[in-house]
Parts: sequence; C-alpha cells; structure tokens
Amino acid sequence: MRERPEPRLAKWPFFVADLILLGIAGWIVFQAAKPLSGWPLISVVACAAIGAWVCVTPFLKQHEAELKFAEADKLATTVEQLNNLRGLTNQISFATAQWQVVQENSTKTVNAAKDVADRIAADAQAFTEFMLKANDAEKAHLRLQIEKLRRGEGDWVQLVVHLLDHVFALHQAGMRSGQPGVAKQLTQFQAACREVVRRVGLVPVEIKVGEPYDEKVHNLPDGHPPAPEGATVTQVLATGYKFQGQTVRNALVVLNKPAQAAAGSTAEPQEQPQLGLDEKPAGS
Repeated sequence: MRERPEPRLAKWPFFVADLILLGIAGWIVFQAAKPLSGWPLISVVACAAIGAWVCVTPFLKQHEAELKFAEADKLATTVEQLNNLRGLTNQISFATAQWQVVQENSTKTVNAAKDVADRIAADAQAFTEFMLKANDAEKAHLRLQIEKLRRGEGDWVQLVVHLLDHVFALHQAGMRSGQPGVAKQLTQFQAACREVVRRVGLVPVEIKVGEPYDEKVHNLPDGHPPAPEGATVTQVLATGYKFQGQTVRNALVVLNKPAQAAAGSTAEPQEQPQLGLDEKPAGS
C-alpha cells in the first residue's frame, strides 16, 4: 500500500483574522466612552466571539480532514484487501481445477497400477504353482536319490567294518605269533586303516581289557551265558564302530567270572573263542 501524505490546513490566515478582530475590539474599547454601553459593548463581545471562533475553526477543519483521510485510507485498504481476496479466489479456483486434473490422472494411474498388480499376481500365482509342482518332483527325485545313497552308505559301512574285522583278526594273530616285528607291522597297518576310515566318519570304539561289562557298549558271542553282575572284559573279539556319531555295532567281548562264581565253580575253564578271518562277528 502506498503512503499518502495527510492533508494540512494553513492556519495563519485564521490567526491573522483573529488578530484583526481582537485589534478592532481593542480599538472600540479605547475609542468608546467609558463605561461602555450599548453598541460598543456588543461590538467588543462580537469581535471577541468571532475571533475565538476563527481561532478554533482551523483545528476543527484539520480534525475533520484527518477523520476523512483515515476513513479514505481504511476504505482504500479494504478495497486493496478485496482485490487481494479476489486474486486469492482466482488462485483457489485455478488450484481446484488443477487438483481435479491431478485427481483424474491419479485415478487413471491407480487403475492402471491395479491392472498391473492383478496381472503380476496372476503371473506370480502361476509361477508359484509351477514351482510347487517342480519342487514336488524335485523332492521326490532327491528323496529317491537320498534313499539310494543311504542304502549304498549302509552297504559301504558294513563292507568297511567287515574289512576292518579282518584287519583286527590279522592284528590279533600277529600279537599271538610271538614275533615282535610282525606284531609291530600289523599294529601299524591296523592304525593306518583306522585312520583312513576315521576321515569319513567311521570311528572304532576302543575297549580295554578289565573294564566293567556294559550292555550298551559290549556284545557277547552267540551261545554265551548272560553276563553276571560285576563281570569284566577279558578279551575283545571284535571292535565296535560308530559312523558319524551313530553306533554301527557294539564291541564283541568275552567276560570273566566274578570271584564268588569262580570260587564255587568246579568245572574246567573253557577255551575262549577266537575270531577267524572268515568269521563274521555277531551283530554286524
């Protein structure tokens, strides 16, 4: 809004007229006979009243002008605000039109996106069904292959255990031969064989002579009587094995008789069985 200068009323003519009237009143007072009477007194009072009115008039006019100027300024401000409001209304109308266009385009975009999403969902459903069918077929094929591998693994473990039993029998025969060189060679050969199979997870269970009998770890030969309480291992006929933490076979052992049973028994001690090269331990 532009600043407009306020109207200014020149007051000096009024002051001059007031001085003239006061001068006239003073002249009448000095020229007239004393005491004043009649027309001279009325003239003096009239000059004083008119002078007072003339002196006050410019201030009244200035006040009226300022009031009118303020009203005009407020009116101009109101008109300017109305013009701004009209411009704002035009902008709102334009923005509303633009928003309607944007809304229409958004609706079209949403519909297009929905169509694309529906097509993608249909394709994903079809792909999922295809993958499920392929997955079922692949699972069946893999299950069959795993079963074959497990059967082959079981046969391989049994074969290796049988070979290690022969190696153990050779080692036992070397130990009984009374030839230290042969015994040492067979001991090294057995250790080398066990080290090879240990790399693939087949581990022998070491059984020490003299340890207590444990049915979870030891097996008895066929025809051997049940183990009495307190029996201990006197001879290992076949080594036990574990494959990847699972027990393949317990060790085949021969037990001694407890002291009470040995004191009360009069029978001749029987010769302990020996595992030959062509014999297969019980439970293998």
